[in-house]
Amino acid sequence: MCTPVKGRGRVRLNVGGRMFETTAATLASAGRDTMLGAMLDAAWNNSDCTVAADEEEYFIDRDPDCFAVLLDLLRTGSLHVPPHVTDRFLCREALYYGLLDAVRAARWGPLDGDRLCLAASVPGTATGDGTAVRAAPDGGLCVAHGGAVRVYNWVLEERRPVNLHHAPVNDAAYLDESTLLLAARDRPGGGGGVAAFSALTGDLTHRYRVSHDRQVRPFTPGALAFDPHRGNIFASCKGRFNEYGIGVWDSTAGEQVGFLYEPPGCALGDADKLQWIDGTGTLMAATMFPRTDSSFISLLDFRDKNGVAWSWSDVGTPASSMEDKHVLHAVAMDDGQSLCVINQYDDLGFLDIRSSGNASGGVRWRSRSKLAAATRKKQKRNAPPQRAHGEEETCYPKLAAHGGQLFASTGDAISVFSGPDYVLTSTLRGSDGAGAICDFSIGGDRLFALHDEVNVVDVWETPPAPVI
Repeated sequence: MCTPVKGRGRVRLNVGGRMFETTAATLASAGRDTMLGAMLDAAWNNSDCTVAADEEEYFIDRDPDCFAVLLDLLRTGSLHVPPHVTDRFLCREALYYGLLDAVRAARWGPLDGDRLCLAASVPGTATGDGTAVRAAPDGGLCVAHGGAVRVYNWVLEERRPVNLHHAPVNDAAYLDESTLLLAARDRPGGGGGVAAFSALTGDLTHRYRVSHDRQVRPFTPGALAFDPHRGNIFASCKGRFNEYGIGVWDSTAGEQVGFLYEPPGCALGDADKLQWIDGTGTLMAATMFPRTDSSFISLLDFRDKNGVAWSWSDVGTPASSMEDKHVLHAVAMDDGQSLCVINQYDDLGFLDIRSSGNASGGVRWRSRSKLAAATRKKQKRNAPPQRAHGEEETCYPKLAAHGGQLFASTGDAISVFSGPDYVLTSTLRGSDGAGAICDFSIGGDRLFALHDEVNVVDVWETPPAPVI
């Protein structure tokens, strides 16, 4: 049993044969739920730590170089890693000492789009182009490639992939840092639907079923969303027997708890973007051009038997206001009062969701917020985005809102808009020659951008604030 050092409050540690001396206060700053903090508790016991006979020295049978890095982090709040200490090695030792969260916090600060720096690039290892990237809550990520999903931990080490046996993945989401949710296309013989997998091992943990008339029905999910407060999972669904709409499941029990059937004119089953909005307690469902001939956006309230609390579509709007302005992507803003949309000509528009939907001129287009993506080839007006080799183009503009900032990708760049008026404040461009950005995702205080041509993911981080 390790007992606290008596007397002067100084602690001597022999780590793997190398001597360190620090104070009890420094060790206590790690927290009582860590190994080093718990060493000061007389009830603590660990076989890897022994006390010398004179009870003035602790021996810990671990790597001294990594311990020096972690001790300096406790002393200064800064993380300085020598070249010979790899991220993988440091991660392993930090996990042992219970300091992994402290290392993460020191490695990067809260995400600020105007201070983001390109930290790494993850080359693709799967055959075929990646189609979607998703950020994990802890700073890891996954990349979908057809029926396979590559998974990485927060130090960007590749874990065991998830293989859906040729069922193409339509969307992915993280329930937590160790649980990955996938939506895959229905295929004869099964394999599609919504399922949860371990992000650690790639193993299937649960399938979420759709029942109709007390019978389990096959279906193809399009988009996914998750309400972390209530634990509900949402997916847009297209069934073989006209079960079109939004399915709802309890992530804890794993059972279906609702299904909102598609009302006329909403195209819920075809929705390719779902987003839970905490402020309003509603789900945004967006079906966007060119997936359908027109764009549909709805806010769904599952507490209301009618389901649709607000809706907007470009159907029936004056041609003069909507011509050439088909919506390609949408995102609910952090204020919970508006939506931002983008068209194929890089115009940003805003919809006030507090007003009645489908009003004439409902989108306030802002050409002055034109995105900075000079390398993207402009499409001819009066024509939809082009398709290559008979396949649907995947590198459409994408949007995300985070921390009061708006992020928009076009071509090989991501534009950042800040302030109450969302003024363009910075532009992110990553790997040279990597091609257009086909998807990006924000999570774990990182931004991941997936390029199509070389199948590489750029990793953007905000440097930590200097320690004064």
